[in-house]
Amino acid sequence: MLRHLPNLITALRMLLVVPLCWLIQAARYDGALLVAAIAALSDAVDGFLARRFGWQSWIGGMLDPVADKLLLTAAFVWLALDGALPWWLAALVVGRDLAIVAGAVAYHTLIGRFDASPSRLSKLTTVVQIAFVLLELLRLSRWLEVPPPARAGMIAITAAITLASGLHYIVVWTARARRAARARGGHRA
Repeated sequence: MLRHLPNLITALRMLLVVPLCWLIQAARYDGALLVAAIAALSDAVDGFLARRFGWQSWIGGMLDPVADKLLLTAAFVWLALDGALPWWLAALVVGRDLAIVAGAVAYHTLIGRFDASPSRLSKLTTVVQIAFVLLELLRLSRWLEVPPPARAGMIAITAAITLASGLHYIVVWTARARRAARARGGHRA
């Protein structure tokens, strides 16, 4: 029964999207910070449990990045709606995730099942985006003073890593799709 604990934690993390969005919309940034911190901690805990006890599963491998994407997309979009973030940054985060999902669906449809494990750059992107959201909520809740040049730097780093990760996925998975198509074509001859 405990084997399913990481998946349960991931599913509960998905449910945190609703209170996170509501708290940001209500400008209750302390509460939003607490929810975001719980989500970040739960991400670390479910990953640790899955690796430590060998409780990894295919569904967990799919649910974990979906939970991350839901929470991060919601946080970036609601912070942009709130006027706290530039819209182009939220659009970049959402666009990257849409490109990844569309690419995965296309690969699955045209080629076959794929390995959904994230690249190191993708993991770094998730960490940077989580850190950015937490720092932004710290700033908005007035727990942390962030000078404008430091905030501009945080935005630039988050944007650069997000863009690099999206381009990396496109290049890597396009190359894999081409190799798989050539391999299938070679077996027919």
